[in-house]
Amino acid sequence: MKILVCIKQVPQKDAPLKLNDAGTWIREDVSYEVNEPDAYALEEALRQKEKHGGEVVVVTAGPARAQQVLREALAKGADRAIHLEDDRFATLDAANVARALAASIAGEEFDLIVTGLQSDDFGHAQTGVLLAEVLGWPHATIIIGIEKTDSGLRLKRELEAGRYQYVDVPLPAVLTIQSGINKLRYATLIGIKQAKNKPLRKVAW
Repeated sequence: MKILVCIKQVPQKDAPLKLNDAGTWIREDVSYEVNEPDAYALEEALRQKEKHGGEVVVVTAGPARAQQVLREALAKGADRAIHLEDDRFATLDAANVARALAASIAGEEFDLIVTGLQSDDFGHAQTGVLLAEVLGWPHATIIIGIEKTDSGLRLKRELEAGRYQYVDVPLPAVLTIQSGINKLRYATLIGIKQAKNKPLRKVAW
């Protein structure tokens, strides 16, 4: 399968946040990290590739500093990366981010797109769903299990009160992944070295 993983760089959970001089956003002198739910989406994509073969591509939308999350994903095993580089993505709404992501992959034929359930900064849980709408693809949310079938995917969704739902979706599709679906891997020294030579395409927006 050819899988696209959407990942985001967010302020660290314990980072002290201060407003900028204009009072419009936070100051840039904070520490950043990979959005945790997106890390689980990446791990699941890598596991699906290990089971079924194919390619894992990672994409992020953000300023120059956001390239770090792509490098980390490449070090863990992703094959190539796409960076929509623009400072405006730090405050852009989910609908416009979804449109930009869709435009950045025009001409590519992905079988599956996965995102984290939500971002640790905004927490809207909308980008993956809106991306599916822009592409006209089926989607499913809060995924905690993925099994490939002859007709597409068999999915396990986490509902409330300890209940689960099983659904079948055709490919291509967009999924938002629940944190805890798997155990995250660490980047190896060899992976970190190999990441330096993997393709990273910048897209102006």
